[in-house]
Amino acid sequence: MKKILIASILLFSQLSLAQFTGFNIVKEVQIKNKGVVVSAHPLASEAGAKVLRMGGNAYDAVTATQYALAVVYPQAGNIGGGGFLVGVKNNGEKFTLDYRETAPKKASRDMYLDKSGKASTDLSQNGRLAVGIPGSVAGFFATLKYCKLPMEKIIQPAIDLAEQGFAITDKEADMLNSQREKFQKHNTSSIIFVKDTPWKAGDILVQKDLAETLKLIQKSGAKGFYEGKTAELLVAEMKRGNGIITLEDLKNYKVAERKALEFDYKGSHVVSMPLPSSGGLLLAQMLRMASFENLEKYQQNSTKAVQIMTEAERRAFADRAEYMGDPDFIQDKTPYLISDEYLKKRWKSFSFDKATPSSEVGKIIPQPKESMQTTHISVLDKDGNAASVTTTLNGYYGSKVLVSGAGFFLNNEMDDFSIKPGVPNMFGAVGGEANAIQPNKRMLSSMTPTILLKNGKPYMVVGTPGGTTIPTSVYQSIVNVVDFKLNANISVNAPKFHHQWLPETISVENNFPESTISELKSKNYVIEKVKYIGKTEMIVIDDNGNIHAVADGRGDDSVAVE
Repeated sequence: MKKILIASILLFSQLSLAQFTGFNIVKEVQIKNKGVVVSAHPLASEAGAKVLRMGGNAYDAVTATQYALAVVYPQAGNIGGGGFLVGVKNNGEKFTLDYRETAPKKASRDMYLDKSGKASTDLSQNGRLAVGIPGSVAGFFATLKYCKLPMEKIIQPAIDLAEQGFAITDKEADMLNSQREKFQKHNTSSIIFVKDTPWKAGDILVQKDLAETLKLIQKSGAKGFYEGKTAELLVAEMKRGNGIITLEDLKNYKVAERKALEFDYKGSHVVSMPLPSSGGLLLAQMLRMASFENLEKYQQNSTKAVQIMTEAERRAFADRAEYMGDPDFIQDKTPYLISDEYLKKRWKSFSFDKATPSSEVGKIIPQPKESMQTTHISVLDKDGNAASVTTTLNGYYGSKVLVSGAGFFLNNEMDDFSIKPGVPNMFGAVGGEANAIQPNKRMLSSMTPTILLKNGKPYMVVGTPGGTTIPTSVYQSIVNVVDFKLNANISVNAPKFHHQWLPETISVENNFPESTISELKSKNYVIEKVKYIGKTEMIVIDDNGNIHAVADGRGDDSVAVE
């Protein structure tokens, strides 16, 4: 067995039985015949690996990791939000679980409009009215039928982390300090995430209320969250403001099992999430349009490669605004939107000479700047089962509302609806009638958990956070490996770019090649530099069974081995 770690990164040490302080961040592992977990936090990855060592499979591990992220990564990991799971079992069975949040029964199309018809994005993004019915816990229990271990064991690492406490990192301290005023504004009582002095690296975060909430789930199953004490605390929190979620809403929440969106791309079979995730559909459109120009002829981040990929992004995101929403409420046009006939028509206006004006594919509307939220987990076990999960509260710490007495943050996913057709959400995504608010409807998402197969076996497990940058980052990750033949490390950590139809801007990371930027500007592209785009978690398996797992260098993301 061979393990290769990036220089200066130490292999994960055994965790303390008391407070969790003795951990290291592992950025890269090459291994064989072992399970691996890649997530946004080393303690969460280790929780998943621990469950693998207990005899669990990829689905046990990904569930344990999600629970742990709810403790150690509260800005995005959650039990108060929702997510999507894409799974491929070692017998070839493919499945997806949609535990996206839904709109409460009392929700209405114009609930965020004032008397003059003006949309209030503050109400859809902050506070209790912004909250959709959480789906995460129901999703964990829907995953259980694919697991080997009982939920009592799968959830225990998260309970230990919450009850005993863990040392926060520099990035976590900065995040908590930056949100202090919002926490105070949107909570009626003091919360553990606000203290008298600023947070600093090494401070111990203990979450007793959250530990008790997790114990109720451990004891009573999904009913321990959607009924009884926790449900009552959540509804009581709604009543402290203008929230509309009821006990009936919680009791009636259901996970949707959907047929995976599948398509072929240059020798690989792509398995991704269907609507209400726009991600899989956007990915299929972008990869297929890019293939019309033989993308493999060019170099990664060269001017022509970026042009091809950007123009595919532009056309796909225009379709997102017009056609995409909850398939239980709209006519699902996925087969047509990914057909060669449609995409070749879409691609006719492409030219290497200059940028295609976005006005040619939709109406121009001013957009807010991009934000980066959400979290992703990639898992492969020693038997070849794979899981790709993206989960979110939407914004950092969601609505900023902590359920008093229960210790978890609530999402602000209602902002992912088109709160008024033509008005962009917090990520700048424009939507139309297909994504308008309706009771019990799932809001459109950009999350893109994805697994690639070769000869029926997992070849790549990939995903990322990042709002509307998620599909474009997964797109680039796949192209980097399949077309440009780059290894997993370079594919994950190379400079990224993003375009989403509106605004006209191409966002590029600060270390993006200056020569490409200059040439793009000469072709009428508008460039904006940003600090980072996404935090990709990738596992690549070669034909000989060698596993290369990489955690993104942009954060505290980490790999753990069985």
